Amino acid sequence: MVTLATPVQYLKGIGPRRGELLAAEGIQTAEDLLYYKPFRYEDRTHFKTIASLRDGDIAVICGRIIVAGLHTTSKSGFQIYELNVRDETGAVNIKFFNQPYLKKILLRDLVVIFYGQARVDSFRFPALCLINPEFEIIEDSPDSGLHIGRVVPVYRKVGEMTPKILRRVIYTVIENLEDEVADTLPPYLVHKYNFLSRQTALTQVHFPDIPSTDPAARSRALEELCNQRSPAHQRLIFDEFFQLQVGLLHRKRLREKAVRQRSYHIDDHVRNVVRSILTFHPTTAQKRVLREIVDDLRSARPLNRLVQGDVGCGKTIVALQAIIIAIENGYQAALMAPTEILAEQHYLTIRRFLASTGYRVGLLTAGVKKRLKEELRGQIADGTIQLVIGTHAILQEEVVFKNLGFVVIDEQHRFGVLQRSTLMKKTAAPDTLVMTATPIPRSLALTIYGDLDLSIIDELPPGRRPIRTLLRADDERAEVYELIRQTVERKEQVYVVYPLVEESEKVDLKAAKQMAEHLAQAIFPQLRIGLLHGRMKGMEKDEVMRRFVEGDLDILVATTVIEVGIDVARATLMVIEHAERFGLAQLHQLRGRVGRGAAASTCALLIDRATAPDTRKRLAIMAESNDGFKIAELDLELRGPGEFAGTRQSGIPEFRFGNIVRDRQLLELAREEAAQFLDRMARAPEPALVQVYKAIRQTWEKWFGLIDVG
Repeated sequence: MVTLATPVQYLKGIGPRRGELLAAEGIQTAEDLLYYKPFRYEDRTHFKTIASLRDGDIAVICGRIIVAGLHTTSKSGFQIYELNVRDETGAVNIKFFNQPYLKKILLRDLVVIFYGQARVDSFRFPALCLINPEFEIIEDSPDSGLHIGRVVPVYRKVGEMTPKILRRVIYTVIENLEDEVADTLPPYLVHKYNFLSRQTALTQVHFPDIPSTDPAARSRALEELCNQRSPAHQRLIFDEFFQLQVGLLHRKRLREKAVRQRSYHIDDHVRNVVRSILTFHPTTAQKRVLREIVDDLRSARPLNRLVQGDVGCGKTIVALQAIIIAIENGYQAALMAPTEILAEQHYLTIRRFLASTGYRVGLLTAGVKKRLKEELRGQIADGTIQLVIGTHAILQEEVVFKNLGFVVIDEQHRFGVLQRSTLMKKTAAPDTLVMTATPIPRSLALTIYGDLDLSIIDELPPGRRPIRTLLRADDERAEVYELIRQTVERKEQVYVVYPLVEESEKVDLKAAKQMAEHLAQAIFPQLRIGLLHGRMKGMEKDEVMRRFVEGDLDILVATTVIEVGIDVARATLMVIEHAERFGLAQLHQLRGRVGRGAAASTCALLIDRATAPDTRKRLAIMAESNDGFKIAELDLELRGPGEFAGTRQSGIPEFRFGNIVRDRQLLELAREEAAQFLDRMARAPEPALVQVYKAIRQTWEKWFGLIDVG
C-alpha cells in the first residue's frame, strides 16, 4: 500500500535511479507525484483519421509505422528521420529533424500515437506531413487501456521517464493509496463552494471522467481540462492560494501584535538633517511614502513596508531619509542588495548624499579583503559604523550589530524568505523597509508581499524625459552602429547588452566577450570599450564600473548584471541584442539604466529578422510605453508569473496548479476566505479547523522551512 509520504523511489516502477531524476524536479514523495500535473489532455477515444487531416490541423492520430529511414540533406550535418505511418484510411509522412537516435526507438511495425500539426510537405506538394510531433508507442503495452480509449493526461518528460511511464506510475499511486487523502480546506468552504474533495480532485485531474454520449458536453469538458478550468483544477488551485494566504496573513497578524522594541523621536533637528541631503525638491509621491513610513515608526508596532516604484522614481532617496531618522535616534541601519555591483553603487551614491552628516558608512561584500572585512565587523559590533551596505555577506554569523534598528532590503524578489528572516533576526523586531523597482500590479504585490504594508511611488521626478525605444532587425545594425557613433561624438556613453557571457554551441546568441572584442577591433577601434559580466572578480568589476562612471569608457558591453542599480547620467543609449530573449519587465529594467540625466535617451532593441510575429508584437509594447506598471501587467498576461520575477526567488512557492494572473479572481477570493478562517480560529478553534490549520503549517514548513518568520 502507498501513503502520501511514501518516498518515490519505493513506488512500483520507480526505483533509486528514477527516484533521483524525480527528486531533481522536486518530486520526492507520492504526494509530490500526485501534484505533478498534466500539461495537456488528449481525447484518445476518437482519433482523427489520416484521411481527414487538413493543412493546419493540430491533431492526434494513431497508426502503424510502415517505412522508417534516416537520411542526410545537402545541408552539412542536417539529418531527417522520416516515417511513413498508416491507419485504415490512409498514410502520412512524419519527419523528425536532427534526432537520429529515434531510429532505435520508432521502429517499423510499431503502433504509435502522434500529436502535432499537419502541414503541406514542401517536397511532396500537396501531400501533408507532421514535423517533430510528440509521440507515444502503444502496441504490446500490457496496460494499453490506460493510454488509449479514454481522455489521457500528457506529462512533460522527467529525464528518461516518458509521459507513458509517468501515467502508469501515477495511476498505480492513486489505485493503491492506503488511506483517504486528508482535506486541506475547512469543511464549510468545501460545502460553500461545492468543491470536490481533495482526493477526488487529485484523481480527476489525472484521470478525468467526462461525458461520453454528448459530443458537445464532451468537447466543453475537454476544453475545461486543457485550460485548467475543470472542477478538479479549480479546487486544487483554490487550495494552493488559500494555504498561501493563510500563511501570509498569519505572519502579518503576528507582526501587528508585536510590540515596538524602540522609539523614534522626530524633532526639528532630525527634519533638518533629512532635508540637508536633498539636492532637489521631492515629488508628491515621495513625500507621501515618507509620511507613511514615519507614521509606522511612530506607531506601537514595528514597520514592515514594501516601497514599490518604477525605475528612477526615487525609492532610494526615500529609504535614505528613513535611515537618517533611525541613525539620528541612535540606531544602526543596514541596506542589503542582491549583487555586489548594486551594493557598491548604493555605497558610492549614499556616501555622497551623506557626506555632510558625518555618518560612518561601511561596505560589506564577499569581495572585501579579509583584513578589511575583519576591521569592518569590529566597527559594526562596537557601533562605530552607523550604516552598513552590503550583500549576503551581512547575513554571516560573524556580523554582529551593536544596535541594529532599521533594515532596508533592495530588490526583494531576489531574496528568499529565509534570507530576509536571517537579517531580521540580528535584532529584536527590526523596522524593515523592502524596495523593489520591478513594477508589480497591486493584486500581485498583495500576493507576493501579502505580509507587508504597501506603498507605491507612482510619480517620476520632474525633468525626466521619456526614453525613445527603437525596434530593429539584426540586419539593420548599421543604423544602430551609426547611432552609437553619434552618441559618443556628443560626449555621451553607451551600454550594449547581451544575454550570454560566452558563446554556447546550443544557443546561437551573440555573447558579450566575443562581441566586445568584435566591436573593439572591427567596428569601433577608435573608441574606448569595456566589458562587464557576472563571472568577473569583484575588483575587476569595480575597476570597469569606475572607468565607466568617470567617463573613461565610451561603451560598456555587459550582460544583465547592469539590470538594476547602475546610475550613470552620461549614458544615453542602450543597445540590447537578442531582445526577443528577454521578458518585457526585464527589458524595462534594463532600459531604465539610461535616461538618468537631463539629456534625451534612446534604447534600441535588436531582434532576429525571423522573430515570430507574436514576439514582435510583444516587443512593440516597449516602443509604445514607458509605464513600467502597464508593461509589467502585459508581461504577466503574455509570459505568465514564472517568467515575471521568479516566484521562487520572491519567497513565494512555485505554484503547482495556480497561476496568479489567469486565476486572479480565485486568488482574491482565497485571500478573503483566509482572513475569515483566521478570524474563526481566533474566536473558537473547532477541531476540524485546527486539523486544517495544522496541515497548512506542514505545507508552509515544506515550502519555506518555517512559518513564523519575522
